[in-house]
Amino acid sequence: MPSTAINKSARLDTRITPELQEQLRRVAEIQGRSLSDYVTTTLRAAVQQDLVEIEAVRLSREGSERFAAALIDPPDLAPALQRAFAHHRRLVRPA
Repeated sequence: MPSTAINKSARLDTRITPELQEQLRRVAEIQGRSLSDYVTTTLRAAVQQDLVEIEAVRLSREGSERFAAALIDPPDLAPALQRAFAHHRRLVRPA
């Protein structure tokens, strides 16, 4: 994985146990990376995964059932949407 040390603009200071620091150094060394690069890359991946989980749409059971029902039997299109589709068809496939 390429280094992510380009355009650093912020610093993060944290206290960790000596055991964790040794584990971090060991893994970084095994991967042939600097400790800073390893921590930055690993932290970025963890944060991105957390954001994906946080931003995922979660529905209640009732919400899930209503969503599934709308997919199975969708409501009629609103008149404005019907007109928009007809207009699009005329633009894309002229008669």
